[in-house]
Amino acid sequence: MDKERILAKLGELDGYVSELKGIIPRNFSAYKSTEIKRACERLLQISLEAVLDVCNILVSELKLGIPENEDAVLEKLKKSGIITDSLHKRLAKMKRTRNVLVHRYGIIDDKLIFGMLERDINDFGKFRKEVIHFLKK
Repeated sequence: MDKERILAKLGELDGYVSELKGIIPRNFSAYKSTEIKRACERLLQISLEAVLDVCNILVSELKLGIPENEDAVLEKLKKSGIITDSLHKRLAKMKRTRNVLVHRYGIIDDKLIFGMLERDINDFGKFRKEVIHFLKK
């Protein structure tokens, strides 16, 4: 398994999340500033893409089969015991939000994104922890 590649991606993720944590405003009214909002959205998007990159590397390296879509990638990791069911559900929710950011399905709900930044930012650390735990086995 290409652990160095996975660790490099996790390093990228750490950088994005650190930067994101540094700019998340304290309240929603401050978040509505276009510059801050767009910076948060972009950092959230590339953080989620780094997570998906790690997931895809793991599925490929472990020869877990060819996933039909991103949901199947997460499902394969859950079934293989690499990520917990709880984290699987949270990542699936975050992935859907990333798709909204990338593809602009309708108008982006700023309150939803800000809420995710407040509530879910630590899920990136949980993901990192579970992947590192698996790599140490």
